[in-house]
Amino acid sequence: MARFKYEGRDRKKIRSGITVADNRRAAVEKLRDEGIRVIEIRELEAKGLQTEIQIGNPVKRDQFIMFLRQFSTLMRAGVTIVDAVKILSQQVESKALRKTLANVDEELRKGNSLSDSLAKYPKIFEPLTINLIRAGELSGNIDESLERLATHYDKAYTTRQKVISAMAYPVVVGVLAIGVVIFLLSTIVPMFADMFSSFGGELPMLTQIVMASSDFTMQYWYILVLFGLGVAGLLWAMKRNEKGQYILDMSLLRLPIFGKILKKAALARLTRTLSSLFSSSVPILQAMTMTEKVVGNAVLSQVILASRDSLERGGSLTEPMKNHWAFPPLIPHMISIGEQTGSLDHMLAKVAEFYEKEVEAETDRLKALIEPLMIVVLAALVGTIVMSIMLPMFEMFQNVDQL
Repeated sequence: MARFKYEGRDRKKIRSGITVADNRRAAVEKLRDEGIRVIEIRELEAKGLQTEIQIGNPVKRDQFIMFLRQFSTLMRAGVTIVDAVKILSQQVESKALRKTLANVDEELRKGNSLSDSLAKYPKIFEPLTINLIRAGELSGNIDESLERLATHYDKAYTTRQKVISAMAYPVVVGVLAIGVVIFLLSTIVPMFADMFSSFGGELPMLTQIVMASSDFTMQYWYILVLFGLGVAGLLWAMKRNEKGQYILDMSLLRLPIFGKILKKAALARLTRTLSSLFSSSVPILQAMTMTEKVVGNAVLSQVILASRDSLERGGSLTEPMKNHWAFPPLIPHMISIGEQTGSLDHMLAKVAEFYEKEVEAETDRLKALIEPLMIVVLAALVGTIVMSIMLPMFEMFQNVDQL
C-alpha cells in the first residue's frame, strides 16, 4: 500500500490530508467516494520500516521480457495502447510493474504519449526502451518496436545467464574448499597437534607446515577476516570511481580463462544494442551515446565514446575500434561492409548472433572442463591435510613395530 498526499474540495471547503491506497487511481476513487473532488495528489516516499529495499531494477528481467511480448501481442491484435496498458497492469506478475503500469495508465488518459509516460519511471524502463518505443510511435509501428525490445533483452538475458552459470560453479566450489580447509585447520588439526606434541620427536615437513597454518588460523583469524573485508572494500571503491572501474573491467577482460568469455559477452551486448537502435531508425550519434551507457564495460564504453567523437569530427566510425585490443578485426570489418551496403543493423545483428553462439560454446566447454578440475583441487587440499596427519602416525606405528 502507498501513501498519497492530496488537496481537494468537498461541498463546503478545501481539504487536504494523506490517504492510503494501492495506486494513484485507487486513491482518487477512494477520495471521490468520500465526497472529495481531488485537485492535486502525489505519492509520498515510504519511510522507516515501510521502505522497500531495491537493488538495481525492481523488475526481474524475465518478467520484463514477458511483459514486452504480451504488450506487442495485444498491439498486433488491434487493442489500443490505453487498453493494453490497463490489461497488463492487472495481469503482470511483478508487483512493482503492476503499480507502475497503473500510474502509466493515468498518464496516458491525460493525453501523454506512451514513451513520455514510461520515461517517468527510469528505474524500470531504461533509456533504450524509451527511445525504441518513441521511434515506434513516430513510425506507427509500436508493436514491432516492442517485439524488437523483447528479442533484444531476451538474447542479452540468455547470454548473461550462461556467463553466470559458467562462473558460478568455480566460485561455489572455491568458497566450499576454503570453508572446508578453515574447518579442518581450526578444529581437526589442533586435536592431533596436541597428541603429536606429547609423543615428542621431529614431525615431517608437511605436518609442520599444516600445523603452522593451523596455529596461524587459530591465533590470527581476525587478520583473514580483515583481509577479506579489505578486498571487498577495495572492489567497492573501485566500482564507484571512474578510473577504478576502468582498471577493474580491463582486468576482467584480461583474465586467463574467463576473460575471453566476458569479452565476447560484452561484444555481443554492444552489437545487439547498436543493431536494435539502428533498425528502429535512431540517429547514429544518439545510438552511440546510448550504447556507451548500457554496454556494461568501461573499456568498451571508452571505445564507443571515441567512435562517436570520431563521427562528430567527420572521421570514421571504425577507426578507434581498429586500433584497440578489445575489438577483434571482425567487428570493424562488418561495420564497414554494413555502412557501404546500407545494412548496418543487419550486419551488427549477425555479429551479435556470432558472439552469442561463441559464448554458448565457450561456457559449455568451460563447464565440462572445470567441474572435474575443481573436484581434483578440492580433493588435493583435503588430501594434503589428511596426509599431514597420517604421516606422523605411520612413523609412530613403524617405531612401535621395531621395538
